[in-house]
Amino acid sequence: MQKPPETKTVESFRIACDGGEGALGHPRVWLQIPRDTGWVECGYCDCKFVHKDFVEKG
Repeated sequence: MQKPPETKTVESFRIACDGGEGALGHPRVWLQIPRDTGWVECGYCDCKFVHKDFVEKG
């Protein structure tokens, strides 16, 4: 059984993701969180980044 993707709360609308696993991660990518939805998912690891202003709107 595969575990669900991680969700992280962030303070910036532009963030970087590298998989967070050191050598087992993925190339660093920069992601832009749309200001209308408040979240974005990494295309490599499916980690979901939610801007702090949208956490309660979930």
